Amino acid sequence: MANDPIHQFVIQDIFTFGTIGGDAAEGSGISLAFTNSAFFMVLTTGIVAAYLILSTRGRGLVPTRWQLTSELMYEFVASMVRSSAGTEGMRFFPFVFSIFIFIFVGNMLGMVPYFFTITSHIIVTFAMAMTVMTVVVAYGFIRNGPKFLKLFVPAGVPGYLLFLVTPIEVISFLSRPISLSVRLFGNMLAGHITLKVFTGFVVTMGSLGFLGILGAALPLLMGVALTALEFMVAAVQAYVFAVLTSMYLNDAIHPSH
Repeated sequence: MANDPIHQFVIQDIFTFGTIGGDAAEGSGISLAFTNSAFFMVLTTGIVAAYLILSTRGRGLVPTRWQLTSELMYEFVASMVRSSAGTEGMRFFPFVFSIFIFIFVGNMLGMVPYFFTITSHIIVTFAMAMTVMTVVVAYGFIRNGPKFLKLFVPAGVPGYLLFLVTPIEVISFLSRPISLSVRLFGNMLAGHITLKVFTGFVVTMGSLGFLGILGAALPLLMGVALTALEFMVAAVQAYVFAVLTSMYLNDAIHPSH
């Protein structure tokens, strides 16, 4: 399994709580288990919470390096929310910041050898995307009432074109959770598979003797380059997810185009 690029994404049970709707002895029903995916979600949340609590505990006038890093992350996300959703969008800062830092730390943990990448499973990214869209729709109707539906009627469009433009806007809106989740999932999945394939070449060619070791230099260099690229992609995808979340929240605040 060492060179299997898919094995790294297999969800494995750490321990099982029980079975619902069936007989555990017969293997039927739904098994409730604490998996490696759940473990790394808990680990990600714990690391983020511990770091933010410890780094801001002192709140010194002259910040330490840890406190400075936390303040820089705060200001980075705050400026992103303000630029995408306006000053009023800052009420959603805790929501956007939580999404950003969870994806960022989860992606970085996935870069550690033998660790699990939680965003490599579409059920995780789709759940986050649906959470975002639920907040957008709920707040849009709470704040604007039926006027939220103006989101699907772009300003300045002639009346005789609305029958064509409005369905396109509706389809575009409904596709947001799909594109939001697939973008993050696809980038992390494809990047890790590619990295695993090239590093597998190094091991395979290195076992072929002296000439194989010389030939393994190229995939080794590619593996190093891909590792650096994957770190960048992991950070960029966290930013993209957060900035798109801010832009969708802006639609709930200001539904008129």
